[in-house]
Amino acid sequence: MRAAGTFSVKAFVPTELGPDPAVPTGLPVGVARMEKRYEGEVVGRSATLFTAAFDQATGAGTYVAMESFEGSLHGRGGAFNFAHSATTSGSDRTAEFFTIVPSSGTGELAGISGAGGMAVDADGTHRIWFDYELGGLS
Repeated sequence: MRAAGTFSVKAFVPTELGPDPAVPTGLPVGVARMEKRYEGEVVGRSATLFTAAFDQATGAGTYVAMESFEGSLHGRGGAFNFAHSATTSGSDRTAEFFTIVPSSGTGELAGISGAGGMAVDADGTHRIWFDYELGGLS
């Protein structure tokens, strides 16, 4: 089953956490906390730990994120974790990875499994979709 929606970032808070010991590389590595809100067939909020090696000036880099989502997919309420990553040279999005964390579902989303994806439209709209099953239901 596919649930799709849009999301907005409500908070992006860089942290002091970094590699230890420090290793000098061509791009700095940083960690931030994020909060997102979702609308559509995906309704709710998420708390995210966001790690990236990224150049703000050129838009080149890679991120890895772990999200804890609370809300509903197609009206079924609960919570679960999902992880995603991607690489960009500044004008593209490649090497994408997106998975729902096994055994992380609660409530009506207990037993959730699957994958998904994200995209950003030309107008800046952020889209998300989950291709998921619930205990064998797809």
